[in-house]
Amino acid sequence: ATATLLTAARFYRAELKNAPRAIEYLKGRGLTGEIASHFGIGYAPDGWQPLKDAFEKYEDKSLVECGLVIEGEEGKRYDRFGDRVMFPILSNRGSVIGFGGRVIGDGEPKYLNSPETQLFEKGREHYGLVQARDAIRTAGRVLVVEGYMDVVALAQFGIGNAVATLGTATTPVHVSKLLRLPDEIVFCSDGDAAGRKAAWRALEVSLPHVQDTKPIRFLFLPEGDDPDTYVRKQGMEGFRQAVRGAETLSQYLLAQLRSESSIATPEGRAQFRAVAVPLVQKIGAPHLKRQTLGEVARFAEVSVDEVLSQADPSHAPVFRRAA
Repeated sequence: ATATLLTAARFYRAELKNAPRAIEYLKGRGLTGEIASHFGIGYAPDGWQPLKDAFEKYEDKSLVECGLVIEGEEGKRYDRFGDRVMFPILSNRGSVIGFGGRVIGDGEPKYLNSPETQLFEKGREHYGLVQARDAIRTAGRVLVVEGYMDVVALAQFGIGNAVATLGTATTPVHVSKLLRLPDEIVFCSDGDAAGRKAAWRALEVSLPHVQDTKPIRFLFLPEGDDPDTYVRKQGMEGFRQAVRGAETLSQYLLAQLRSESSIATPEGRAQFRAVAVPLVQKIGAPHLKRQTLGEVARFAEVSVDEVLSQADPSHAPVFRRAA
């Protein structure tokens, strides 16, 4: 199967050279040939069966198993990807395990991913991780963004330590894999409602995996911006500055919960505490958990002991009557 996907990747790369519309699209996004080559970007020609030119046996079952070809009614076959800019997705070892295809123009869906296969499980993989590895090591952090174009555009601007989830929400496997790499993870979200929802999901999934020695942080871009547009406006240094100012996990968690409860009233403080303590309890890092419970107590205007005994009933003080 890996050989089949590699053959397809080579075919798509070769086809890009003969596709002026695709080249124009990539140039319009500010990409150089060097970056396109670094990520192995290609082009899937329009038509029913372009891959026939790449494979002697278009009928081979491996083409369907890899998600490259769809078998319709009466055994008719056609290519899954047509008239799309193609982004190969690599495993940790660098072999092609799937593709993401970006439509040129206004077609739907804008992005089309390979289906789940034995090789390709979206909840386990990141786009661009192989290409980002050295830059992650140098920077001491990994940036997690939403789309392929964000990863590629940031790399074009000299920010090579970004990876993207593959059209799926962040999973516990994503977080534990990334925590093996750098000193910190920064989730970078678009400023819109969908971006904030995705960030909160990433926070919830991250809580049990947080380590005291490896911060997890959250960067929210201005509404209407994604990393691709923001780095064009602000340049490499402006983007890096924004990353350095990203909120820590505890800051984001507490700010979000405070914004949902009016802590100016006893009722609001009680609600804040009731919601915050169970979430903070999930934090896997013992020191950070204790510190954050201290912050909850401060905002809720109660003693730290009260919050600690709510989080862990065995912590409750024991009162003995004098004999």
